[in-house]
Amino acid sequence: MSAASARTARADTKDPMVSVKNLKEFSELAGVSTATASRALTGSGRVSEETRKRIAALAEKLGYQPNIAARNLRTQRTMTIGVLVPLGHEALQHLSDPFFNTMTGFLADAFAENGYDMLLSRVLPRNDRWMDRFIGSGRVDGIVVVGQSDQFHVIETVSRRYQPMVVWGGYSPDQHHCSIGSDNRLGGRMATMHLVERGCTRIAYAGPIKGSEFGERADGARAALIDAGLAPLEEIPTHFEPDAAYADVREKLAALPHMPDGIVAGSDVTAISVIRALRDLGQRVPEDVRVIGYDGLPIGEHMAPPLSTIDQQLRHGAQLLTETLFRRIAGEDTVSQQIEPQLIIRGST
Repeated sequence: MSAASARTARADTKDPMVSVKNLKEFSELAGVSTATASRALTGSGRVSEETRKRIAALAEKLGYQPNIAARNLRTQRTMTIGVLVPLGHEALQHLSDPFFNTMTGFLADAFAENGYDMLLSRVLPRNDRWMDRFIGSGRVDGIVVVGQSDQFHVIETVSRRYQPMVVWGGYSPDQHHCSIGSDNRLGGRMATMHLVERGCTRIAYAGPIKGSEFGERADGARAALIDAGLAPLEEIPTHFEPDAAYADVREKLAALPHMPDGIVAGSDVTAISVIRALRDLGQRVPEDVRVIGYDGLPIGEHMAPPLSTIDQQLRHGAQLLTETLFRRIAGEDTVSQQIEPQLIIRGST
């Protein structure tokens, strides 16, 4: 019997004299290299399922836990990604918003598959240094910013001195920071053309107007109506928070001389508020007014009627954000990418 096999057998008998002080001693008992033992215990890197299970079972028998702090100090890694959600545009919005729930959930899954934890923070920027406390904290290896909000200039500035950062948001050809996001202009155009094809001639946009993402969606809607030779887009600016958006839409629709026969909403959450306001005003969806959202959130499928929407492909987006960030953590330069949105037709149109 080899020395390693003897040590493993000794451990398997629950010998009370077996005591493991560090990873080196544990790996010797397990009969594997320290690198293999580390990968198996932390769930990072490639290790066969059989080896992973055997090492996990041995660690449980011995009550051994790797010293994560020591490993992180040695590798100069925290194995944590910071996810920042800046809300300079809308202090009423919260992380309980279905969009943030969905996106951060997909990100957490993608990080975990790569052996990383997630540090999530809702940020209300009070000055241009709001990102610095995360960058200089030593708590994260990189940052994903979800939405540019009204902080485009801050993100641009920080990106010139901080490499491991990727942003979910809109794209402009002259930007410096690396962003991943849906083609918002194309999405706004697709939503509007779908309503035109359904016979709508008086189309409104309801939702936030400011910010690169939402502004681009409204731009796409305007361009589609010009191309179709129809009346200009009726704009109904709203807050993000659902109750505030409902109040905005109800008030502004009631004041219009003519009710739109089609409404493009800037998000699925806003679309739900639009449908609620229309019903309160005695309008049927889709018989009187057709409504389409933007995001592709699971909640839309369970509405009555089910919500037509422009799907941003958020799960795919989270995967791209993760892959791109890890490349930047490794020192690579990466380019921005735009995801082609998809039209999902349901009962609301």
